[in-house]
Amino acid sequence: MTYDPNNVFARILRGEIPCKKVYEDEFVLAFHDINPLAPTHILVIPKGAYVSMNDFTAKASDAEIAALFRTVGKLAAEAGVAEDGWRMLANIGANGHQEVPHLHVHIFGGRKLGHMLPERSA
Repeated sequence: MTYDPNNVFARILRGEIPCKKVYEDEFVLAFHDINPLAPTHILVIPKGAYVSMNDFTAKASDAEIAALFRTVGKLAAEAGVAEDGWRMLANIGANGHQEVPHLHVHIFGGRKLGHMLPERSA
């Protein structure tokens, strides 16, 4: 998967598409998902043009990496889901069902989330 500078998150970063912003600093932007799958569903994206977590961890600066992960933890706490439990999800590549070629981390919480994958049958 190659980076598409016209993907939806790149367009949000450029201000071409509005978002319901939760947090922003020099490295990341966080906003509410437009089709939430849980009572708390926040997306956190780096401002750099990174396709996936693989790309991000290989090329991003230490400051960018720290900012992304610190923001995810901070926002989970601020959203009130840290104590009862929450899920962080980043889909990577075709088999991981990544749909947008810009790294994005989902924060899900506010209810029991169930199993991540169906249990294997014996």
